[in-house]
Amino acid sequence: MSDLETAGSGSRLINQDDPANLERKGSRGGLRASAQQGRVAFYTLLQSWVSRKFAVGCAILFPVVVTVYITWWFLQFFDSIFSPIYYRLFSFHVFGLGFITSMAFILGTGVFFSSWLGSALLGIGEWIIRRLPLIKHIYSASKQVSAALNPENEAAKAFQECCLIRHPRHGEWAFGFVTGRTTLQMASGDLQLLSVYVPTNHVYIGDVFMMEEKDVIHTNLSVREGLEVVVSVGMAVPPNLVATRQ
Repeated sequence: MSDLETAGSGSRLINQDDPANLERKGSRGGLRASAQQGRVAFYTLLQSWVSRKFAVGCAILFPVVVTVYITWWFLQFFDSIFSPIYYRLFSFHVFGLGFITSMAFILGTGVFFSSWLGSALLGIGEWIIRRLPLIKHIYSASKQVSAALNPENEAAKAFQECCLIRHPRHGEWAFGFVTGRTTLQMASGDLQLLSVYVPTNHVYIGDVFMMEEKDVIHTNLSVREGLEVVVSVGMAVPPNLVATRQ
């Protein structure tokens, strides 16, 4: 190798280790790292935005889909009761006609059994049912549930008011519904007790507690508002609760 080639090779080595070259390489590496970090931050932000908006869409559509589904099932169920009768008698089927007939039948049932004649027939039917071995228990339980839906049966109304009780231990409170009142007769005297129903899994699944009046906090919540609190797993709790009496 000639002296010129050796000198040229040494010159290139010197140029590669030149501080200016190293600074330019470091600058380009820093720009690439910054760009990479920017892309990662952008993708993270985009993913977070898409996740939030998707969750918002699900929250909006879920009650709509459930409402439409239940309404459609309700319509089909009642329509299927009388539609076969129309088809057998007149050889035609009109969707919704059976549903209208079912609603008219339910309305007519309510009007008829609100009269003295309907009440008398209902009493005779219940008298017969209560003497059947197994059916009487099923009918009695289902009637207690339906009593809560009957606006003309205030005396047998299941949920009379919404209240708070200390449950399951001191320092913790639970929403309950007063369902009745009774008197416990003891040798030391009579004790007035309230029957308080506390839902544990669903509106009609829970525990019943017999409590003294002083252990129950009556609130300004109506029964409907209390049911909304239970069904919404506590999200419908108002910002302020007022104890009407203790």
